[in-house]
Amino acid sequence: MRVLVFPVPLMELTAIVEALLFATQEPLPLTQMATAVKDTAKDIRDAANDPSEIPPYVEPLLAVDEIAIREAIDALIAHYEQDHRAFTIVERPHGWRLCAKSDYAEWCRALYPGKKVQRLSQPALETLAIIAYRQPITRAGVEAVRGVSVDTMVQTLVERGLIRIEGRAELPGKPLLYGTTEAFLDHFAVKNLDELPNAQELRRVKLPTAAEEQPADTSPSELQLSLEPVKSEEAAEPELQVEESSAE
Repeated sequence: MRVLVFPVPLMELTAIVEALLFATQEPLPLTQMATAVKDTAKDIRDAANDPSEIPPYVEPLLAVDEIAIREAIDALIAHYEQDHRAFTIVERPHGWRLCAKSDYAEWCRALYPGKKVQRLSQPALETLAIIAYRQPITRAGVEAVRGVSVDTMVQTLVERGLIRIEGRAELPGKPLLYGTTEAFLDHFAVKNLDELPNAQELRRVKLPTAAEEQPADTSPSELQLSLEPVKSEEAAEPELQVEESSAE
């Protein structure tokens, strides 16, 4: 069994949590951090040849739970704010992570001068917003709202990892259903879709319905009245607006 040696006589939970977050670039769930703390404390206790050799900080760490981890995170965030640190701890869909504050994004970006900043065009952002608020939704459903073809926009969003295919709709032709990804939540710094601005209100808004989603007994003339003609926007609007990052 490995013997763990700590350089300080008292191991505070906040310091341990900070070390765990610092050691990984992936978000850490509260459960995983609590397990790491308890398992390590147990290893230290079991490695001792005599109870008197067990450091005094070990026993409290054996009882650490998710609530204690969250309290430690809150204490660290408050400490960072008080000291005006350039970084903080943020919650992501799958856990917590250390990251630089957005105020320092330009300086951090200067470390990667060859990396381009890719920005979505306005049509792509509008398409993404419709999918985010009304998912799962078919391509035709998005076109019914926008009134234009969204083939290129949907392909762009899939390639960027912001949306994905969720399945097929129980409609004639079995059209694909699209929804947002975890990368979407991470990019917009929200834990779930309910944190999107005005999420509940916008989901209740009645939107135009695509022809493929109309009842089967609806006549062709009725379908045409429900939608504006679909026109292509591919030639008029770029798929992506790409800007070079600058270290100015």
